[in-house]
Amino acid sequence: MPVVSTPYPPGTPCWVDLMAPDLQAAIDFYRDLFGWQGERGPDEFGGYSVLTLNGKPVAGIGPAMSMDGNPPPPTVWTTYLATADADATAAKVTANGGKLLFPVMDVGTVGRMFPAVDPTGAVFGVWQAVDFGGAEIVNEAGAVIWNELNTSDIKAAAAFYKAALDIDVAPMPEMPEYRGLIVEGKTVGGAQGLDNHPPGTPSHWATYFAVDDADSVVDAAVRAGASILAPATDTAVGRVAGLKDPQGGLFNVIKPKPFENG
Repeated sequence: MPVVSTPYPPGTPCWVDLMAPDLQAAIDFYRDLFGWQGERGPDEFGGYSVLTLNGKPVAGIGPAMSMDGNPPPPTVWTTYLATADADATAAKVTANGGKLLFPVMDVGTVGRMFPAVDPTGAVFGVWQAVDFGGAEIVNEAGAVIWNELNTSDIKAAAAFYKAALDIDVAPMPEMPEYRGLIVEGKTVGGAQGLDNHPPGTPSHWATYFAVDDADSVVDAAVRAGASILAPATDTAVGRVAGLKDPQGGLFNVIKPKPFENG
């Protein structure tokens, strides 16, 4: 259902955001591409912008800032997984071979979060909602429709996410070579190895945005300075393309096939 009005079950992808060197340029690019609304956010949050679609939060874009003398983070879309207790989840992450990139922190009054890296090297975030639960529009044009773990070791990743976040990883009946991420019996994302990626590709989480026309969105993105990583191609689930935004952030767009069961 496109509008999310109930809390995300723990383990479910609930938010995505991008850290970009040029915050305003990133906001402009994605706002024009997906029809988002939003401006630079408050200075106390570094200008972090919550972008909206039809008046509801859909994704975040923030500045890539150095912290504690470390280099700025890379320009990447980060997937956040919901939790009811960020501190307890952080302890499970470290106990099962993951690493916290920063300690659990309060984000004003909206929630608690931390970024982490799993044992195979994929970076993700964990979000405990307080006043803000995450994306309120999903699975429609201009919103996130899929979050995907691409990993160098699917067995190790499956064991980690089960232990740390109670996410099951199991083959999908319609695509046995592909795994579904399952929370409370519902498929909430996907997982696969790196066989179909260029040599040397690190483990990572990928974000897919739904669009009405993949080819026209790719054309618009290229005109705005993006580059094509994977041209629009028909797949079992829809027409998919991979893109790199003008500042290097990778993302995917998909014109999904209609669900047979509605």
